[in-house]
Amino acid sequence: MTDRNEIWRAIDAHRLRVADLLDRLSPDEWERPSLCAGWTVRDVAAHLTLQQLTLRESLPPFLRARGDLDRAIHDAARERAAGATPAQLVATLRGMVGSRRKNTGVTDPEPLIDILIHGQDIAVPLGRDLETPAAPAAIALRRMWTMRWPRPFPATRVMRRYRVTATDTAWSAGGGPEVRGPIGAILLVASGRLVALPELSGPGAPDLAAHLTA
Repeated sequence: MTDRNEIWRAIDAHRLRVADLLDRLSPDEWERPSLCAGWTVRDVAAHLTLQQLTLRESLPPFLRARGDLDRAIHDAARERAAGATPAQLVATLRGMVGSRRKNTGVTDPEPLIDILIHGQDIAVPLGRDLETPAAPAAIALRRMWTMRWPRPFPATRVMRRYRVTATDTAWSAGGGPEVRGPIGAILLVASGRLVALPELSGPGAPDLAAHLTA
C-alpha cells in the first residue's frame, strides 16, 4: 500500500513544477494546442485548477452537459479558461498546494494521474522539458492498471495484454509479449498520448503500436 502522504507530497511537488513551467510561457504558447485533442494549453491549465470541486460545485456543469461527463469536464475547463488570466490560473494552481481536497468520487491517486499527464500535455507540444518523477509515475500507473471507476483509459486496457516494463525504475505490469520503455513514456501511452510510442521497444511493441493506432 502506498502511503497517502507520499501521494499528496508528489501531487504538491508536481503542481509546483507545472506552475513554474506555466510562468515561463509566452502569451502565444498559452493559446497553442495541447496534446489533448481540441484543448489549448490554457484549457489544460484551467482544467488543473478544477481538481477540488465538491459535488455541489460539479453538478451544474454535469447537468448542462446532460450527463455526459467528458463534455462536462471539457465545458468547465473552457469556461474557467475564458474567465481567468494566465496569471490567475497559475496563482490558483499554486494555491492548491497543501490542500487534500479532490473532486467527488475519486481516490487519492487520481489527482496525481491528472497532474502528471496534463503537465506533459502542456510541455510536450511546446518542446518544453518537464520532469516526470519515476516513483509518482509508478503510483499513477499502478492505479491506472487496476482502475474500474472512473473508467480506465482505453489505451490502458489494450496495454494490459502485454508485459509492460519500465527501464528506468522498478515497475512492471500486465502479461504477454514484453514492451519496455521509460516510465514517463509508458504513462503517456497508457493514457492515450501516442506521441510517446517511439520510446517503447521490445517484442510486443510493434503489435501494441498497431493496436493503438488502428
